[in-house]
Amino acid sequence: MKQHEADHIQMSVPAKPEYVGVVRLTVSGIANRVGFSYDDIEDMKIAVAEACTNVVNHAYEEGGVMNVSYFLYDDRLEIVVADRGQSFDIGSVREKLGPVDPNRPVVDLKEGGLGLFLINTLMDKVEINDESGIVLIMTKFLHGDEVERDVERISQTQPEQ
Repeated sequence: MKQHEADHIQMSVPAKPEYVGVVRLTVSGIANRVGFSYDDIEDMKIAVAEACTNVVNHAYEEGGVMNVSYFLYDDRLEIVVADRGQSFDIGSVREKLGPVDPNRPVVDLKEGGLGLFLINTLMDKVEINDESGIVLIMTKFLHGDEVERDVERISQTQPEQ
């Protein structure tokens, strides 16, 4: 079975604290549209806010842009947060990605004092590239809600009264 292309949504916002909420709301809307659970959406909102806060606090002396991309697949949502305001070729970035090592400080990634540890805890997969600025790719897999599916199946097999 051939994997189809992901839907891709991209936004560039000023690297200012007041725009972190805009990115959080966007993540919430996209994740809801894809079908993630409330808890997964809340986890993604916190992780994205941490990544964006890092860009706001550390990436630029003054001014600058955060590039946030969302790749929507059937089974997952990949969120890419990049600083330095430059557009990037996700294919070439992916070739140079490595897993996040929370013991290795990458340009002092400790947004809110929790940083990469928190992002790693909340997301299913986190990868980073720090060659020219920071590119952080956070993945959350769509697990579905087994409880609801099982309840539906049980109710269908019970005799009507």
